[in-house]
Amino acid sequence: MIFKAVLLGLVEGITEFLPVSSTGHMIIVDNFLKLSKNMEFTNAFEIIIQLGAILSVIVYFWKELWPFSGSDEEKKDKWIMWSKVVVAVLPAVVLGLKFDKLIESKLFNAKVVATMLILYGIILIVLEIKNSKKKSFKINSIKEMGFVTAIGIGFFQCLAMVPGTSRSAATIIGGMLLGLNRAIAAEFSFFLAIPTMFGATLLKIVKSGVNFTSSEWGIIGVGFVVSFIVALIVIRWFMDYIKNKDFKIFGYYRIILGIIVLLVLKK
Repeated sequence: MIFKAVLLGLVEGITEFLPVSSTGHMIIVDNFLKLSKNMEFTNAFEIIIQLGAILSVIVYFWKELWPFSGSDEEKKDKWIMWSKVVVAVLPAVVLGLKFDKLIESKLFNAKVVATMLILYGIILIVLEIKNSKKKSFKINSIKEMGFVTAIGIGFFQCLAMVPGTSRSAATIIGGMLLGLNRAIAAEFSFFLAIPTMFGATLLKIVKSGVNFTSSEWGIIGVGFVVSFIVALIVIRWFMDYIKNKDFKIFGYYRIILGIIVLLVLKK
């Protein structure tokens, strides 16, 4: 079980902040490699190790996120940034509370994941082809982004409630459609992930309960640590990558993976 925990931690850490759908990958992996027969434990494991990925964002962007450091102007900018994040997270809070159970019961399966991987892979590629003709973007910093744009990105994030969509893909696509450049869209997506994922994780932990044995908590701890370390490495690489390259490669990856999953499921 330790090996499976490490593998799932790797999958979570690699995919959480890339536009490829971490939930989708976890569902696919679990479809072929069961962590445990205890579904309550498996669900809790997959939820809790997300906190490791969230922690990596906080560590990596600490200077940009901590509102009590820097000059008075920098502190003001950080508080305004956080207010935009709060506004952007509201749609997911409202719609998530209303439709979470319905979506989880009806849509959390490999076929839906594969379909969404392909669909949003195509959207990413088309969007990048369209953006390749642009010489500049309207918004080149979070400071320039208005509250209306922030809540617009929040509504795009709600698309990711369907597994296989990818929260980061939905928010990055939304940000770019609303005028953000690629790097700022990705950065705001990371910031928005903190309250969104933290709230969703705590909600599901409360609903599912955490009455596990010490060995089960040890397995969760392994996944958590692996997820944190890997996600931190991936974020560092991803932020360097998007300075000079686009998202088309992730679109192609999504389409190929989605097709493979659909073919395997037909057998």
